[in-house]
Amino acid sequence: MEKTLTLLLALSALPTLAQDQCATALPITAGLFTVSAVDGTDVPFPFCAQNGAGATAAEWYTYTPMQDLSITITTDLAANVGDDTRFHVYTGGCAGLVCAAGDDDSGAGNLSAATFNVLQGVIYLIAFDNRWSSTGFDFQVIEQPPVFLPVSFHQESIGLLGYANCVVDMDHDNLDDVVGVGRTLININYQQALGGFVTSDITTDSADFIPTWSLCAGDLDGNGANDLLYAGSSGVTFMLSNSDATAFTEVSGPEYVFCQRSNMVDINNDGHLDAFVCHDVDPNVYYVNDGNGNLNFVQGGLGDVSTGGNYGSIWIDYDNDHDIDLFIAKCRGGTNNPAAVDELHRNNGDGTYTEVASSMNLADYHQSWSAAWADYDNDGDLDILIGASSFTNGGHKLMRNDGSTFTNITPGSGFDTFTGTTNEWTTHDFNNDGYADVLGGGDMMMNNGDLTFTQVNVDPGNGPIGDLNNDGFLDVLNGTTMHLNDGNDNNWLRVHTVGTVSNKNGIGARVEVTSALGTQIRDIKSGDGFRHMSSLMAHFGLGTDTHVDQVTVYWPSGLVNVVQTPAINEVLTVEESISTALPRPTEPPGITLFPNPAGDELFLQGNFDPYGSVFSVLDIAGKRVLGGTLMNAPLDVSALSPGTYMVRIDSPIGTIERRFAKAE
Repeated sequence: MEKTLTLLLALSALPTLAQDQCATALPITAGLFTVSAVDGTDVPFPFCAQNGAGATAAEWYTYTPMQDLSITITTDLAANVGDDTRFHVYTGGCAGLVCAAGDDDSGAGNLSAATFNVLQGVIYLIAFDNRWSSTGFDFQVIEQPPVFLPVSFHQESIGLLGYANCVVDMDHDNLDDVVGVGRTLININYQQALGGFVTSDITTDSADFIPTWSLCAGDLDGNGANDLLYAGSSGVTFMLSNSDATAFTEVSGPEYVFCQRSNMVDINNDGHLDAFVCHDVDPNVYYVNDGNGNLNFVQGGLGDVSTGGNYGSIWIDYDNDHDIDLFIAKCRGGTNNPAAVDELHRNNGDGTYTEVASSMNLADYHQSWSAAWADYDNDGDLDILIGASSFTNGGHKLMRNDGSTFTNITPGSGFDTFTGTTNEWTTHDFNNDGYADVLGGGDMMMNNGDLTFTQVNVDPGNGPIGDLNNDGFLDVLNGTTMHLNDGNDNNWLRVHTVGTVSNKNGIGARVEVTSALGTQIRDIKSGDGFRHMSSLMAHFGLGTDTHVDQVTVYWPSGLVNVVQTPAINEVLTVEESISTALPRPTEPPGITLFPNPAGDELFLQGNFDPYGSVFSVLDIAGKRVLGGTLMNAPLDVSALSPGTYMVRIDSPIGTIERRFAKAE
């Protein structure tokens, strides 16, 4: 039962209901209270509510629940219309304030409100500050039974400067850092193992373009430090880091690009990370890395509609052939508008791409700025949620990957009745139950594990995602406010990929984790959603599983690493293994190759049908030079130079490797 009490005190006996310092905060219970003015000298810190610094005064209260409860603190009252309030809630005592909740502007207008669980006997400190106004107002404390949500967050401010678009590990200590950028500044907040951040402000040459639309990160030059790409409204700027991220070199292209989503990805799979940028009004562009310090501008070939409409690009392996494909969620809306048709570009395994959206049932007219790809049913392939940015020409679409096509399963999924819209749609396992959830539209859509989702009224806002307090649960950065995941008892594993033959970050790698829950998959990608750069580590919730059987990493090079029984509840670093010679082929009966040496064609024959299996051809250094899915035809090896190679086939009877020679 909801309980509301009104505290009636004679103003002559107590001229103010709040105290000016934390140490003399006024004890309160549930009720309605009046703050005559915000003029206390003890300014709260850290900031638990949005919108950072700027307060010079505060008023303080303490609240101690007599039992476990959920409470609402709100200034969203009729008497306060036109006021502007902000508050912070702490535990830990005045000498060591720890954020528990807080709010700025969740109520009507500029009023504030927050609902959160509290524990019996714990002292909570409540501070209203004058970030926006020092005038008086009323507030109410309402007690309710505890609310048990599958996921919840509390807020904590961070001293971040510039565009707050990036959460990525900048110093390779397996801790996600927070990066803000300005025209002449890169502000790196390095996460510390014992908590908190250490800030480094790096002055740069003036960027020709700032990330007004998106930002992405990755190690373009392979020196061990992540570089940044600023996608602006009229062009692209690269900030190239030295080896320890203490200095950045500004490089901007002269080309006009009305940027939208940007990504770093090895487009031609030569081991060097390239950059891709959606163009809003012309064919898309990309910058091919030649490995010698040059990023060569290319336009067209990956989204050629001259009227643009390219917004939310994301690079994923939709067909499980271990090379990376491209999906573009299109804006513009309206039927018969070629700029509004979503695109899927299949990687042919030889550096070329084929647009296949129509044959895969994804060439929809749609109004979306981004799409969220994940294996929502944990059946071993990636499904897609195309989230609406408006309901022009349709709403959200949940599409199940059926191997040969995608099937619309929106009816009954929960997304058919979800009316929230946003530009950002991302997917991560926020409650560590082993199933990928969806963030977007002003709420969290929690995955039930059966391709249905439950809407939960939890909104940490849109922003880059990573583990910002090293507790194994994913948090969300929104401006200068960290929304820290309250977590639960579920276990987890994060995988940090380090490429050697492949690009240094392992972007484009497929990571599989097998436990009693089954096998989960993640692709390493730079840039998802529409605007932000989230952690490059692959995050897996394990539910109640206390053991992982194995972790398998399929690298863009074609190499495969397997880690047996890794420890859980920590970050596992997997470095791409490289050999100086081809491994000895497996000998069990399975398949033979002929002719050997081969000319332009290589035939496969065995005691099972290999066709439909994924294959890779590796050169003598172990680098993948050809790959894809075996068709009912000989393998075309005409493009290979003379030499010795290995063909690896992921077949129904296991992985088979056979050596062959390419003739002169």
